[in-house]
Amino acid sequence: MQANCHMSVLVHEQAKKYGDREMLIYQDFGGKEWKSLSWNQVSTTVKQVSNALLNLGVKVQENIGIFSQNSAQYVECDFGAWGIRAVTIPFYATSSEQQIQFMVNDAKIRFLFVGEQDQYDKARRVFSLCPTLERIIVFDPLVHISSHDPNAIYFADFLKLGENLPRQTEVEKLQDQANDDDIANILYTSGTTGDSKGVILTYGQFHAAIIANGKCVPVTEKDRIMNFLPYTHIFERGWAILCLYMGATMIVNTHPQEVQQSMRETHPTCMSAVPRFWEKVYMGVMDKIDNASAMQRRLFKHALSVGRRHNIEYLSKGKKPPITLHLEYEMLNRTVFSLVRKELGLENAHFFPTAGAAVSAYVEEFVHSIGLNMIVGYGLTESLATVSCDHLGEPYTVGSVGQLIEGIDVKISDEGEILLKGPTITKGYYNREDLTRQSFTADGYFRTGDAGYLKDGELFLKERIKDLFKTSNGKYIAPQMIESKLLVDKYIDQICIIADQRKFVSALIVPVYPLLEEYAREHGIVFESREQLCSDQRIIKMMHERIDTLQQQLAHYEQVKRFTLLPHHLSMEKGELTNTLKIKRRVLNENYKEQIDAMYAE
Repeated sequence: MQANCHMSVLVHEQAKKYGDREMLIYQDFGGKEWKSLSWNQVSTTVKQVSNALLNLGVKVQENIGIFSQNSAQYVECDFGAWGIRAVTIPFYATSSEQQIQFMVNDAKIRFLFVGEQDQYDKARRVFSLCPTLERIIVFDPLVHISSHDPNAIYFADFLKLGENLPRQTEVEKLQDQANDDDIANILYTSGTTGDSKGVILTYGQFHAAIIANGKCVPVTEKDRIMNFLPYTHIFERGWAILCLYMGATMIVNTHPQEVQQSMRETHPTCMSAVPRFWEKVYMGVMDKIDNASAMQRRLFKHALSVGRRHNIEYLSKGKKPPITLHLEYEMLNRTVFSLVRKELGLENAHFFPTAGAAVSAYVEEFVHSIGLNMIVGYGLTESLATVSCDHLGEPYTVGSVGQLIEGIDVKISDEGEILLKGPTITKGYYNREDLTRQSFTADGYFRTGDAGYLKDGELFLKERIKDLFKTSNGKYIAPQMIESKLLVDKYIDQICIIADQRKFVSALIVPVYPLLEEYAREHGIVFESREQLCSDQRIIKMMHERIDTLQQQLAHYEQVKRFTLLPHHLSMEKGELTNTLKIKRRVLNENYKEQIDAMYAE
């Protein structure tokens, strides 16, 4: 680990070492130009935030809310609050008013930082419903603050409260008192069932996680890290802090939908991502190949075959490839694969941690085959991200979630549930002693809710314990496994498997509408609406053929027999998705009862 200090002073300690070197690369809200801030500049602003918070009357271990997209100001607020031993509670930028109201009231938040107009408008609408809320502080200077709102100020005006660092002596005294038992964050997880619950994360957990991850994730001060996932996501949060400890430069991507353009413009070496990102990369590359000339298709398919043999059949197993295979791979890597990586903005690719859901074997093999080091891992908010991960340069198994990180004790229950103990595991949930008790075994292991097993030092996931479906024929179905296999199809955007207490497996599918419309036009299928397009039997027949091809390796009882194409996306507003875009199956079963029942009608 490059820096060895308490997280509350990390930016300042690194500024002493790196000075005017670039720390953050970012865009202003609504801007297109990439700008940068040095370690010294960020350290100065962080000190101003700490001083301003003290001038507002923030107390030790008081909860502060941050409701924003990723931004430079977000980073400065986190470290500024930690500098006076306050607790930051990050909200997803897409959170609903109901979620905000719950979290503000549950954590008794007085000061809420918001990003853009949408976040400000939501915060203002719930203000009167949150008795403790005193002030909204707005990052984006382009936000229109209502003339009838005396409680909101811009971030620039907030910083003026800390100008010239009037309370710096007190700030430094508080930093000297900071300890590993202090709470750093409370992360509210929306979950696929039930109310949000606040996961308590201490500095001690972060410290243990940084040390353990630093031994198996070789990020260095030479790396340029793209922050793609929201800082609210424990995976991105833990990863970003690890990278700052290592002295890496961070590229702050504010809007996730623009990440591929951001990559092409800034050329990161590393980025943490969820499998869906790589699924879209895979589909995008394969779509281009499908539309290429016959000669180009043959060349790329041959290159993929060589890449797979070299990187999967040999390197992943710790074997040295034969010299002829190695030479052919090196030639294709310099020509074919380098062009693919350049198109992605990954000319200088180092490695890419990936977690958050099941990774399709198709996608994992593809990413490795084109010369990108995907590091597959597994973790939870409650474990401060990583429980296990692949180790760069060491053997790995496609389909596993890697080796356990140092300090984690894993036990598999009689029911197959993964149980965890160790210094990175949360002590419990904020204001939820009942839930905390239920979440631990009598001997102190945390219940993950995930089923899995250990084999040859690697962890393999099976399914969420509660997500296993049992058909009316008594067969157990793992919906996430089936969904991950089908999501690699370029026409499928979202999918939800239906099977519990049903005679066979069915699915609700949200197609990629532009591609489906293009297919319809090319095949003379006339439609006037998405509803008409999604119900056209020729479209359904085409989709059936593609699904049948992808599920050939599934057992007969696991295969999707019928499906419904939905003419609109699943939404967070209707409660169908969590903030991390996981499907809420119970809600979908309620919202689409009519369509589901129709698939099982005789």
